[in-house]
Amino acid sequence: MLDLRKPAGYFFLLLGAIMTAAGTLADFRAPLLNINLNLYFGIFAVLFGGLFLWLARRA
Repeated sequence: MLDLRKPAGYFFLLLGAIMTAAGTLADFRAPLLNINLNLYFGIFAVLFGGLFLWLARRA
């Protein structure tokens, strides 16, 4: 059976790395919130992708 946790984990890890880099290098802020959403979403995506890869390795 095909396990989709590994490709999804790599996808979110790559997406999170790109978003975190964009959040640290460029200072884009959400107009209404005045926070750097790229940085926070990137960190969350890296953690989410790492969780998926950890679960895929455990299985």
